[in-house]
Amino acid sequence: MKLFEPLYDRVIAWSRHPRAPWYLGALSFAESSFFPIPPDVMLAPMCLAKPKLWWRLALLTTLMSVLGGMLGYFLGTWALEALMPWIERMGWADNLATARGWFEQWGFTAVFIAGFSPIPYKVFTLAAGGMGMPFLPFVLASIVGRGGRFFLVSWLMGRFGPAMEPKLRPVMEWVGWGSIAAVGVAYLALR
Repeated sequence: MKLFEPLYDRVIAWSRHPRAPWYLGALSFAESSFFPIPPDVMLAPMCLAKPKLWWRLALLTTLMSVLGGMLGYFLGTWALEALMPWIERMGWADNLATARGWFEQWGFTAVFIAGFSPIPYKVFTLAAGGMGMPFLPFVLASIVGRGGRFFLVSWLMGRFGPAMEPKLRPVMEWVGWGSIAAVGVAYLALR
């Protein structure tokens, strides 16, 4: 059963759509404060489809992600306790406790690491607001962390993606099923 190859083809087609940058901006904003899917899943194919625009797509993703992070920060400042039942339902309560510990120890660096890495950034935006991290350092760490990540992904896809794309498509089923297996193993190991 082929599942990931047709899905890959569909995502590449969507990434060429005239409104794709709007969707990328909305996804980037939402992911930084409440949505679980990272913008990389849309950013990478868009840079692959339009390699000359990699830097514009990276800038759009960074700006919208930082704006979404600011929303998360303010939600954390004003409504963290009200959001706790939802955070617990989403399974982010342990991540939030970890984020609080990191803020106490590292502050700016914690936001930078969360912004750059695949750690759920939205948890850190809420925690930064809830812990009372100063706003300007939060924004600067978000710009550096998110910008570093999205510019790196965009540049790699813009630079090397077109040459890799013909080699990637034939192994997409292996990559997709392997990713699911890795997530399953990671979940079982961390449980």
